[in-house]
Amino acid sequence: MSFHEVRFPDDIAYGATGGPEFATSVVATASGYEQRNINWSAARGRWDVASGLKKQTQLDTLIAFFRARKGRAYGFRFKDWTDFKATGQALGSGNGTLKTFQLIRTYSSGGNTDVRTITKPVAGTVKVYLAGVQQTSGWSVNTATGVITFNNAPGNDVAVSADYEFDVPVRFDTDRMAVTIEQINLHQWSGIPIIEIRI
Repeated sequence: MSFHEVRFPDDIAYGATGGPEFATSVVATASGYEQRNINWSAARGRWDVASGLKKQTQLDTLIAFFRARKGRAYGFRFKDWTDFKATGQALGSGNGTLKTFQLIRTYSSGGNTDVRTITKPVAGTVKVYLAGVQQTSGWSVNTATGVITFNNAPGNDVAVSADYEFDVPVRFDTDRMAVTIEQINLHQWSGIPIIEIRI
């Protein structure tokens, strides 16, 4: 997959509208009951970043960013300001052999949980804990995959957890720029969809 490890401009992302979406097929029976089928095992984010444009300089930056990604061709990082960090996130337990742990984000509500794989942690924000004690060395994180690797495998039943910020891997969901010239030096680009991609 073609992916650029570059983040979409934060100031434009801050005004974006959108969030997670699921794909559910709903079939109504003759008696009025419903059969609901979950088509995706995990949510996929979708946003419109047009609402984040406030200045001409932002539009100039966005046009350059769009051209560099060649529309839908290349993925990139996006900060979802509504959900971009985790604190005390449990990653699993050691067994004396396993050295790698994938960053995840767990959402719990009403006794149900949804586990999200995090592949794009933000460099410099990851803190790792063993049995609740922060580890300042002896591990590394791949910021392109979200995998934490320990120099020495954590011992049996030792809880592994982390604090971190993360980006979402996305791409533009259009190959076409639709810029309207409102007046001199004031242009508008309405409807700029971006969509989360599986990495």
